[in-house]
Amino acid sequence: MPLKTLLLNPPSFENFDGGAGSRWPATREIESYWYPVWLTYPAGMLEGSRLLDASPDHVSVEETIEICKGYEFLVLFTSTIGWKSDQKLAQAIKAANPSMRIAFVGPPVTTDPERALNECSALDFICRREFDYAVVEFAQGKPLSEILGISYRQDGKIIHTPDRPPVEDLDALPWATKTYKRDLDVTHYSVPFLLHPFIALYTTRGCPAQCTFCLWPQTFSGHALRKRSAGDVAAELAWAKKEFPAVKEFFFDDDTFNIQKARTIELCKAIKPLGITWSSTSRVTTDRETLKAMKDSGCRLLIVGFESGEPQILKNIKKGATVERALTFAKDCHDLGLTVHGDFILGLPGETKESINKTISFAKKLDCETIQVSIAHALPGTELYDYVKSHGFIAKTASLGDEDGHQLAHIEYPGLSTDYVLEMVNRFYEEYFFRPKQALRVVWKAIVNRDLHRLYEESKSFLKLRAQRKKTVRDARSHQAEPPANASA
Repeated sequence: MPLKTLLLNPPSFENFDGGAGSRWPATREIESYWYPVWLTYPAGMLEGSRLLDASPDHVSVEETIEICKGYEFLVLFTSTIGWKSDQKLAQAIKAANPSMRIAFVGPPVTTDPERALNECSALDFICRREFDYAVVEFAQGKPLSEILGISYRQDGKIIHTPDRPPVEDLDALPWATKTYKRDLDVTHYSVPFLLHPFIALYTTRGCPAQCTFCLWPQTFSGHALRKRSAGDVAAELAWAKKEFPAVKEFFFDDDTFNIQKARTIELCKAIKPLGITWSSTSRVTTDRETLKAMKDSGCRLLIVGFESGEPQILKNIKKGATVERALTFAKDCHDLGLTVHGDFILGLPGETKESINKTISFAKKLDCETIQVSIAHALPGTELYDYVKSHGFIAKTASLGDEDGHQLAHIEYPGLSTDYVLEMVNRFYEEYFFRPKQALRVVWKAIVNRDLHRLYEESKSFLKLRAQRKKTVRDARSHQAEPPANASA
């Protein structure tokens, strides 16, 4: 029997959507959670294991420590913004269960394994990049020195074993949905623009796109595209449809779902006979023919990273897209009856007050059904981080998040303060959603989907954060206006 293993997406801030699948590790404007897909694979390979997703299950730190007493091996998926609290949790777990072996996985320990091991004495080892087989091998008794892709301490030194090649045979991995069935409550996962309940899964790993800000391919899954067979994807969907009859929608949470036309058409042909409703991420380079094939096979919604309406910014971040192509893509989606959730980022290289206004106007032209406005976060291991650090653009007193885990601006360009960027996030949402057309669209959608209660709760959360952001901006500006303590009277 392998070590009794707990795979943990840890508790942190209230409503915090951390690692193991979250694109932006942060507390959301509206409480929402993505599935911890990465942790499902080793969980499915280890007999007697359990996947615990603490935040959506509202499991406290104290409850997590108590649960850990019943296990021999802990695999914790950490995130940059949750790193300090995850360290403290690991130390407390080790104190409560001294024989517990602890491994951290995720981008922060991949980008700086020595810092992770030096800062957290509770760690037995960390996994660099994909960790599926590394943690399984350890649980099954393989010595650390023989496990590829890990770092650990030995005789006062840190040892790095050779890198592990990326997993190529994705069909050989267990289905994520089988672990959901065993360990998770799918009704706890809710994203405002997806139908509830929904289920998320991956069809690929790796992303060949070169976006400078994107954490995952640069620090975790790599740029090499690897694909599950269309047959394996369809088989999992058919099984999950039967096992989760209440699920209203399936979501393909990989950026590369429709990056290759032939591959997308093949998937659509395999999915169509199942008669399911599904959604996915998408790039604006997807042509109309492919979008039509997606719609005909049951696709309802696409999450699209438009990022900015300033052409130079799109070039600066190596987005591989243009404003003109984005507008054509959005028109094609609307014509075909596909719903679009648009993602935008403020504070990318080249951002100015003028470019922010241009992006707000651009978003209105796109006329997406829903949007999300994020603040640019330069996370270690990304090209964006190297750029802003080398140019001195990381604000000395800024933090990635506030005391509740909500995003804060921490990149400051000449003439563009962090408090201005935060203020513009609020203005972006207000100008977009407070238009009569958009407000009516949101309410009508809630009526059609019989989700008025959900809309009410989401609106309360959004307005609460809106007020909190305004207070943060006011406080920052009041401190800037205060004279130095030694100023003459």
